[in-house]
Amino acid sequence: MLKVEVFLGIFIGAVTFTGSIVAFGKLAGRIDGKPKKLPGGQMTNLIVALLSLLFGVLYCADIGSPTLMLLLVTVCAFFIGYNLIMGIGGADMPVVVSMLNSYSGWAAAAIGFTLGNDLLIVVGALVGSSGAILSYIMCKAMNRDFLSVILGGFGGEQGPAMEIEGEQVAIDAEGVAAALNDADSVIIVPGYGMAVAQAQQSVSELTRKLRARGKNVRFAIHPVAGRLPGHMNVLLAEAKVPYDIVLEMDEINEDFPNTDVVIIIGSNDIVNPAAQEDPNSPIAGMPVLEVWKAKQVFVSKRGQGTGYSGIENPLFYKENTRMFYGDAKKSIDALLPMID
Repeated sequence: MLKVEVFLGIFIGAVTFTGSIVAFGKLAGRIDGKPKKLPGGQMTNLIVALLSLLFGVLYCADIGSPTLMLLLVTVCAFFIGYNLIMGIGGADMPVVVSMLNSYSGWAAAAIGFTLGNDLLIVVGALVGSSGAILSYIMCKAMNRDFLSVILGGFGGEQGPAMEIEGEQVAIDAEGVAAALNDADSVIIVPGYGMAVAQAQQSVSELTRKLRARGKNVRFAIHPVAGRLPGHMNVLLAEAKVPYDIVLEMDEINEDFPNTDVVIIIGSNDIVNPAAQEDPNSPIAGMPVLEVWKAKQVFVSKRGQGTGYSGIENPLFYKENTRMFYGDAKKSIDALLPMID
């Protein structure tokens, strides 16, 4: 039994290790967010997994060199972790990160049995089970199949993407400030870009100034905004944004048609109309914030790229959308003196 625990701990841990490296690379923009698969796809992973199982059986049965068998298991698991995550599109990486956290917990629990450490077993099981539950919740929020996350290879293109008409029109801080000063209702949609730029304090100050002038300001939070559920809620709470104006997607989606201005800060996929309009989109069927229904939409974005997910967003080309280019914190700070 001891050898089985060692085999499981090494196999799960090695899969988690290389998978986490690839996930980090995709989220940091160092690896292309588009899904890439080796020839054979899932069959390749299945063959390598069976090989690792064979080496594990040989190790447990004391056939051949135990060190060599464990080394071969490790190499196979490294490959599986790499190939699984490389085959997943960047739009679905938040779910993958949660699942990798779960894997790490199960690896720790397996090693806990090996070492006879009850604390490691309990903590590992808690991390593993909570990560799996969180992944399931995120899959439901993104309209994904839970088994697809475990097996990898989802989030890729389903067919030719819908053609996008129009062009991205830029706007400066003066234009955005003028629209905010004229607006009665404002909805702010935060995303991972806000977290990267550490702009939450500036956003909180903008909110305070707008509310002081009698404007109805609220925040729209998608279930998987940022990297994990609750990521944006934590950042806004840290910046002392009143919690009663922070609303979930289902609570606020119907209000966009009656909203004067929407400001999107570092979000892409969660406001992408292609999820509803393009059946061939990698995020087709994913529930999104219907920001394009507002009178005016301003998108705070660093540049014209598609972001880590690699998915083009038709929202940026709509007639009522203007692109507010630049670092999110600097862009919001530029607005503050012009709010009157």
